[in-house]
Amino acid sequence: MIETWLQPLPHGITLSCRAAGERGRPVLLFLHGFPEAAFVWDELLVHFARPENGGYRCVAPNLRGYEQSSAPADVAAYRAKHLVQDIAALIAIEAGSAPLACLIAHDWGGAVAWNLANQLPQLSAKLAIVNSPHPGAFLRELKSNPKQQAASAYMNFLIRPDAEKLLAENDYRRLWDFFLGMGAGADGFGWLTDDMKARYRAVWDQGLSGGCNYYRASPLRPPRAEDPAASAIELPRAMLTIPLPTLVLWALGDTALPPELIDGLDDYIPRLTLETVPDATHWIVHEQPQRVIASLQCFLG
Repeated sequence: MIETWLQPLPHGITLSCRAAGERGRPVLLFLHGFPEAAFVWDELLVHFARPENGGYRCVAPNLRGYEQSSAPADVAAYRAKHLVQDIAALIAIEAGSAPLACLIAHDWGGAVAWNLANQLPQLSAKLAIVNSPHPGAFLRELKSNPKQQAASAYMNFLIRPDAEKLLAENDYRRLWDFFLGMGAGADGFGWLTDDMKARYRAVWDQGLSGGCNYYRASPLRPPRAEDPAASAIELPRAMLTIPLPTLVLWALGDTALPPELIDGLDDYIPRLTLETVPDATHWIVHEQPQRVIASLQCFLG
């Protein structure tokens, strides 16, 4: 059974949330990516809430800007410090003074999770990342690897002022292509059904500006002639170290995030568990939820 509600946070933001499991149990928090929503985690919420699988309190918020969560108009409201503030506040509400049992995240949710694990490691006992690049590795590849620069070129489309309008055209044709073009092929490995499309339309109909604003607010994107500052960014080492035991689960068929991004991760993450999945794409949570569940179950112990 999935429960849904709108959760006000002390700093004026409201997050729409989905959850399974009893309050007061150890908490697993799941963060989604673009152009997704909290419902992508439903199968995992139900699984890990069962007593035989840990009996966790499993919570998945819609990130700021998505579904019914607050969607500030100002691009600056989507900078990392504000996104981390949202999740830290939600952790305080759900877990109280205890740390999360694990913070689990994919894509843009992973970007938030990497930052939170670096800045506020006391808020979670463990970190699990699914196809979301560590910022140090991502910056390295964006600067030096033409393959990654080409693979991330779509980011420069999503920062256009008319990106929302273009994404919504022809029944969201570009967004369906976004799913199918990242290695999944014409049928999306079978997961992109009419029912799934209806669930996504219901989210996207509530607005696309929030999701695009994540890209507009981020300094990490492929360098362009008109934006040379993107290639001059440096991140201090102190912002890149992850002290938590960390699982990185990486689908090797991800065409937007090539496997070079997992090279050298142990330099940033001393307690790293790295697992690769050769027959999956960026959308592995949709394609192989049971594979993701198995890795998480083992990691959680």
